Amino acid sequence: MSPDLTGTRLTLDDGRPAIRFTRTYAHPVGRIWQLVTDPAELAHWFPSRVELELRPGATIRFGGDPHMPESTGTVLAVDALSRLSFEWGGDELRFDLEADENGTSLTLTNVLASADAAARNAAGWEVCLTALDAQVRDGQAAPSDGGARSWETYYRAYVEAGFPSGAPVPGGT
Repeated sequence: MSPDLTGTRLTLDDGRPAIRFTRTYAHPVGRIWQLVTDPAELAHWFPSRVELELRPGATIRFGGDPHMPESTGTVLAVDALSRLSFEWGGDELRFDLEADENGTSLTLTNVLASADAAARNAAGWEVCLTALDAQVRDGQAAPSDGGARSWETYYRAYVEAGFPSGAPVPGGT
């Protein structure tokens, strides 16, 4: 059985390829903002440990992922309670939040440095966002019972759905 895919592929107005995910959470925008900006909260769902200062131009540090070397990026934009954008490994990640009558809508846009990373990254964000969903739902990270297996299932499904593939897989062979 193929998993439900929640990512969409798009081309931005400037021609850059991107993938986008949207979730709606029955929580106030302040809580969701905390989940995407607080390193202690990010540790529950983001693929790397993050150290950041919430100001444009600040250096953001990534580490703790056994499949990736430690690295740095740059905070590109911060608009408290509505947008965080930063550079990571040549990609740009955008977290946009919007409060509405149902709670908060979170849109994650991964602007890709290379189109062939679409399937790989989309699969990774499915796994990460599943962990975020669990964290939002009951305050506990998703069980670590097969993240790699889940990633591979999502990856195959995204390739079958026509997302560009072929980018190297960190920690892969």
